[in-house]
Amino acid sequence: MSHAIHTIDLNFLGHPNGIAAFLVVTEIGPILIETGPHSTLDTLLKAINKHGYQKKDIKHVFITHIHLDHAGAAWCFAEHGAQIYLHPFGYKHVHDPSKLLASAKIIYKEKMDFLWGTLKAIPADRLTTVKHGESIRIDQVEIKAWHTPGHAKHHIAWQIGMDLFTGDVAGVCINDGPVIPPCPPPDINIEDWEASLQVIESLEPVGTYYLTHYGKVTSLKSHIKLLRESLSAYSSFIKPYYERGDSAQVLITDFTEFVNKYLTSHGMSKKDANAYEAANPSDMCVAGLMRYWHKIEG
Repeated sequence: MSHAIHTIDLNFLGHPNGIAAFLVVTEIGPILIETGPHSTLDTLLKAINKHGYQKKDIKHVFITHIHLDHAGAAWCFAEHGAQIYLHPFGYKHVHDPSKLLASAKIIYKEKMDFLWGTLKAIPADRLTTVKHGESIRIDQVEIKAWHTPGHAKHHIAWQIGMDLFTGDVAGVCINDGPVIPPCPPPDINIEDWEASLQVIESLEPVGTYYLTHYGKVTSLKSHIKLLRESLSAYSSFIKPYYERGDSAQVLITDFTEFVNKYLTSHGMSKKDANAYEAANPSDMCVAGLMRYWHKIEG
């Protein structure tokens, strides 16, 4: 069965091309891949309406992982009868999001509602966990799950025919700029990420990646090559700071400067660099990669 894919710009923090959701229109109705955060729900619903659908028409929602920028609004669709498909490791955190919400409030403090909105529990009967390599068939549409840890233990890339919705495993790439790795805590693992890259490289007949940050990619080999290079550069930059025991503030300052230079050296404008920072905050990368090196060498 044929399908059409509409990339929805959630305009997160006023930055275009920062966070996407994908409306997959089939002969049996719409399928939503990613919801974005609860804070951008109105933007998402307006876009869905423009394509001729209402919230209640979305009966199937596939999330790549449970981070708030990807799945923070999933509960809103579950309240209207949607089935939410996700990794088994993410189940407990969306069924009872109290710990996830509490930890996010510690990190973001008074900015929590502005950035992400809130979370509500999703009932068990509205959640479907999916195994690696398992297919979900919705009438004639087959959606296949590929477990792809490295960015998060609970990460899935979803394949529909030649299209692969990569979440964060294929990195961040905005306006044809450089490809960089999103590295928030707590699950960053470089070795797992490399294994996941090998998985998605091996998939047939995939010819297009759809990145949540941001959009359509067809030059798959060069894209993954650039991601490997930046992932190595990011982790290598952090390592000596970890070994010296430098303060977090020193590292955040230096790493932010390093990222800005990395982006501008690849021809990014200040506006686009700001969009990268909104999609992939430097302080979160510092926290994630410091935790990674602590696990490896601690």
